[in-house]
Amino acid sequence: MNVLAIDSSNLVMGVAVTTGRKVLGELTTNSRKNHSERLMPAIAQILNAVGLKPADLDRIVVAEGPGSYTGLRIGTTIAKMMAWTLKKELVGVSSLEVVAQNGRGFDGYIAPFFDARRGQVFAGLYENKGREIVRTAPDQLLMIKDWITELRKLDKPVLFLSNDMEKWCDLLCSESYATLGESTQNVPRAAELARIGAQKEPVSDIHHFLPVYLRLAEAEAKWLAKQER
Repeated sequence: MNVLAIDSSNLVMGVAVTTGRKVLGELTTNSRKNHSERLMPAIAQILNAVGLKPADLDRIVVAEGPGSYTGLRIGTTIAKMMAWTLKKELVGVSSLEVVAQNGRGFDGYIAPFFDARRGQVFAGLYENKGREIVRTAPDQLLMIKDWITELRKLDKPVLFLSNDMEKWCDLLCSESYATLGESTQNVPRAAELARIGAQKEPVSDIHHFLPVYLRLAEAEAKWLAKQER
């Protein structure tokens, strides 16, 4: 099965093409540039590099969130458009689950997170179970200090993984149970996204597939607040 994976859910943008257990190609960037201008050219570049046409794909896998509101809309819109026009399967995977894969082999809990501003984070909790990494708590949006308080109650060390580690490094380093991921562990890999997505059931209705925002966009939240006054 030829799989195209797309991740524009956060600052890191990644695309990958896999077939079976083989990674044919992968492209990752980690810079503050516009995903809306760069994602489609990146997809075309990776397909051309591995010698495949869009029609050769069997499945489109997209990082469904949580993450950047704009980034999620860009990635899911392109994934839905490709799946619909090419008549291919579509699968959504948690953006946090993708990052958690970089904690494979860690003897404890894996805590991927993304900065959500105003002291908040999008956070997940995972654990190695045999050869698989499984979710042990729902992905959530919460204050990072509240999250840290909850994690102190766990009975094992915690590996924190995030491309936003620099912002929260001092706070996390003071926790005795915490291990901070290396730079290469903090970046989500589109090839891992493809691997996970290849094992999941495709969505039944492409048109009704939506990103997992975990919160309203700021503009929507302000509008609702005004309506409630």
